[in-house]
Amino acid sequence: MFSELDPLLHSQLRLAVMSLLLSAEEADFVYLREQTGSSAGNLSVQLDKLVQAGYIEVEKGFRGKTPRTVCRITPVGIAAFEQYVKALKDYIGN
Repeated sequence: MFSELDPLLHSQLRLAVMSLLLSAEEADFVYLREQTGSSAGNLSVQLDKLVQAGYIEVEKGFRGKTPRTVCRITPVGIAAFEQYVKALKDYIGN
């Protein structure tokens, strides 16, 4: 029997965000938007979903006078990502 794939992480954009955050200590909104090629509106909606699940945390602040939104993956998010990868490996037989 296969593990169920986490539907929250099965979205291409949310999976991309989680992958980027897993490899970095933190990433700001502009960087995530540029790396994923998503619109600001779509990225914002998907980040909210990840925050609600407890997978990431978002800190809003300023760098000088410029607004800045910084995202970090949480321990819950790391565990969910690892479980997702394990489930994928089960599906492909590795």
